[in-house]
Amino acid sequence: MPEFTLSINNMHCGSCIRRVTQTLTDTPGVEVKEVTLGSARFSSSQVPPPVDLAVQALAKAGFPATLEQ
Repeated sequence: MPEFTLSINNMHCGSCIRRVTQTLTDTPGVEVKEVTLGSARFSSSQVPPPVDLAVQALAKAGFPATLEQ
């Protein structure tokens, strides 16, 4: 499965990490690997991967994100 890393803004604490993890978990096709302050790694078996869906879901939850290159 391809793995991706998002750079996430507005994460400041453990509660933020839990919220980001739950948001990504609720996004279809996303398997969360790791969420740390400032970034999240996830994988997807979907082609194309749901990166845009994950970014949109995080923005809606108050955590703007961008795909790390």
